[in-house]
This record gives sequence, structure tokens and C-alpha cells, in this order.
Amino acid sequence: MVNTTMALLIGLSFWLLLMAAAAAAEPPFLTQGKLRWIMYLTGQHNVVPEYPMETMLRGVTHVTLAFMRSDIFNDANRTEWPLFTTVDEVRPKFNNGTRVQVAIGGWGDTAGFEKGAKTEKSRKLFASNVKAMLEATGADGIDMDWEYPGGNGEDYKVNPNSSKVWEITAFPELLAAVRAAVGPLMTISAAVPGLERDMLAFTPATIPRIMESIDFLNVMTYDMMNRRDNVTKHHAGTQQSLAAIKAYRKRGVPADRLNVGTAFYVKWFKTANGKDCSAQATGCPTELMEDPKTGADLGKAGAFSWHDQVPSELSNSFDKALKHGVCDRESGGCTYWDADERLFWSWESKDTIYRKLRVVIGEMKLEGAFAWGLGEDAPEFEHLSGANHGISDEEISRSSKIDAMRNAARWRNEL
Repeated sequence: MVNTTMALLIGLSFWLLLMAAAAAAEPPFLTQGKLRWIMYLTGQHNVVPEYPMETMLRGVTHVTLAFMRSDIFNDANRTEWPLFTTVDEVRPKFNNGTRVQVAIGGWGDTAGFEKGAKTEKSRKLFASNVKAMLEATGADGIDMDWEYPGGNGEDYKVNPNSSKVWEITAFPELLAAVRAAVGPLMTISAAVPGLERDMLAFTPATIPRIMESIDFLNVMTYDMMNRRDNVTKHHAGTQQSLAAIKAYRKRGVPADRLNVGTAFYVKWFKTANGKDCSAQATGCPTELMEDPKTGADLGKAGAFSWHDQVPSELSNSFDKALKHGVCDRESGGCTYWDADERLFWSWESKDTIYRKLRVVIGEMKLEGAFAWGLGEDAPEFEHLSGANHGISDEEISRSSKIDAMRNAARWRNEL
């Protein structure tokens, strides 16, 4: 009897050790199960699927309303918070428990952040107004969309990076002030650049301070070709997205607090005269796309969403792109070069979005993804469907890994 009891105790101890080891080996996402799945809802395309929410929006955990201007948070007596919609209007359109955030800023809207981040006094005012806005609107948090602290924003030619070095250390202090004002229960995220050249404020020295205040970062793994480039490439490719996530990991951001982004829109660029890109659409020289002195758009590049009417002057070319474009499984993304118009097209298809999410989330062990933006994929929501499947299949895969690890532990114990 004693020998039997001892054997049982030894076996139980061994099983507990195995289970503890298995749990310790599991990254946090394996034990938590559900991934973050964030939708930006924009004023330009304020459209939410009318299908049953449990079908099209079943995995959505956060919806982020874009945008509220940054400058209003510097007003001492501000009581109104203009936005294209209200939290009360949006919340019933999503499943119970979906967190509703307000995105502050956006491309070109940097002045309000710069003023707000300047001093301790200005940071406290900015933060107190964020708190007041959340209380007034009923939102569950904010998304800080400063593009970008430290420079390389829309005004980088007229306001050079050298004049914005101070923002690199001021940015985490602004975030800290906001967190102190709103408390621990509100969600604070930040939209951050996907190109390493723009990650000026995200260094090994600043990341720890930033992440003290932030719940997660939305890495804008799209627009990774823009008018500052001179050679064609995927604007939202899988390999470029992996490189972006790796850059943040190298700087010290935990994998479980990074979200990879996907784009529900199309981009086009004018290629250089006299260059034949028929053999390889990527790696082809472009025309000069921005003014060298001011950085202004020269009209040689553009974008439109799946919800937009295709501009008439681009319609024929885009039809050819959809018919003859190449969707590359490895690099991730679809491209086409129109020889007649000298136009390079770059977009994400339903299938490349699916693969991008599976590859990037799986390989980098992320816990979330986001899309810009929900209404941009109306009315068919085809790309949303591909993304939903990518998210759900990754969740199923991770649940299977948990079961496999537990089964392996039980099997070893039985031996």
C-alpha cells in the first residue's frame, strides 16, 4: 500500500512538473487564446456591415473612431469634442464587449501634439482634456496617432527633423501624463510607423518608458511605399511587415503588445519614362513624386479604397490590374505594371491578407492585428472576410497547440 501510494505521489508530482514546464513554455498568447482584432472606422467611410454581427464582426475586439483633431486638447476650457459620429451610435453596431476608442491626430495633424507635449504644464492640460473627452463621449480609450514624433511627418521638408529632436523624449512623457490622468482601465494605444526610417522616437532607450503607458502598438504595415520612394515595391507586403515587426522587437517592444496592420485600399504610382517594367513590376524606377523643397505631392501617386468610385482617369488601368495583376504568395501582396499608362499598382487581396496575418502573427508570436479601415472595404467586405478567416484560423491553430502540449504532457505521464 505504501509503495502504491508513493508511486502515485511520484507520478502526480512528475505530471505536475510536466504541466508546469509546458505552461512555462507557452507564450502568453497560447494561454489567452483570443487575438486582438481592431477596426478603424473613419469619417470618410463610416460604413459598418449590416450582416449579422456574429458573422462579419465576430472577432472584432476594438473599434477605433478616426479622427479627432489633436489641437483641441490644448484648449483650457474645452467642453465639446467634435467627431464624425458618437460612441453611442457606434457601440450597438458591434458585439457586446467590443471596446470603442477615439483616435487622435492622423497624417499631417502634428501641431496639437507638438504643443501639448512641450512642457509638463502643457502635458497635464492635454491629458486632462483626454480624460474629459472620454468621460463626455463614453469611449473606452484612445489611439494616439502622432505621425511622427521626432520628425518625418508631412511637414518634414519645411520643419526639418533637427527641430523636432526634443519630441523623442517628450513623446513618452506625454503618454505618461495621459495614463496618469485616465487611469489603468482605459485603453491607450498608438499608431506607429511601419518604415524603419520613420521610427525616430522608438529607440531602445525610449521604448521602456513608452510601454509603461501603452497597452499596445498598431504598426502601420501599409503605405510602406509612398511618394518619398523612387523605386516600386509592395506597399503592404508580408515580408516588409515582418521586417517592421522585427524592428520593434529589436528595439524592445514585447511581441504580445504589437499589432500588424492590413490595408483595405489600393495604391498607384507613376513610373519613370523610358523604363520597361514588364518583366518585374517591383524594383522599377518612379517619376519624382514629391517637391524636393516643400515635400508637396506632385500628383504622381495616389490611393483609393474598395468603397470609393475608381477615378475615371484610372479606371481602364485599374481594370487591367485586377485582371492581369500578380499576387505573390511569398512577398505578400498584389502588383501590376501598366505599360500604356506607366502606372504601378499595389494592393492586398483577400488571399494575401489571409496569408499575411497567418505568417506575421504566427512567426512573430503577436497577439493582434488591425485594419484600415472597416468602411473602406464596403459594400462587399471581401477583404474583411479574408482577414477574419486569418484571425480565426490562427486562434484555432493556437488552441490546437495548447491541446497538443497538454496531451503530450499526459502521454509522458502515462509512460
